[in-house]
Amino acid sequence: MTIFDTTINNLDGTPAKLDAYSGKVVLVVNVASKCGLTPQYTGLEEMQKHYADQGFTVLGVPCNQFGEQEPGSAEEIQTFCSTSYGVSFPLLEKVEVNGEGRHPLYGILTETADAEGHTGDIRWNFEKFLIGRDGSITRFGPLVAPEDPALVSAIEAAL
Repeated sequence: MTIFDTTINNLDGTPAKLDAYSGKVVLVVNVASKCGLTPQYTGLEEMQKHYADQGFTVLGVPCNQFGEQEPGSAEEIQTFCSTSYGVSFPLLEKVEVNGEGRHPLYGILTETADAEGHTGDIRWNFEKFLIGRDGSITRFGPLVAPEDPALVSAIEAAL
């Protein structure tokens, strides 16, 4: 099973067809509106604008499991992201990324180790998973900013 076989909704509750992203390069990021890392939205949006025409997209997945830093409703999250950061990339439904209620999407993603060898539970908001056109997964920790050369190089290589 790949992420393209999982079912998840868009933030507005309509079904998101992840298979529509098959053959593209996707950066899946668990996001939060009230986190010290929230300013990463700026870099994620810049990435979206810069690489979108090459078959790339960011997918934001709100999560409230870390310090309850994403407490809002779907409408509040959408409004915050669009007015505060001009987010144009897709936002998916708020889900759990760890524990018994972990969304199946994150069940797949968390099997991948990052550069430090960490697998399993998401450590904090803004952990990133780069999905290549071939379905390969590369994991980046929350402190890896969108403009980090390692992440940028990985995206450009995948494109």
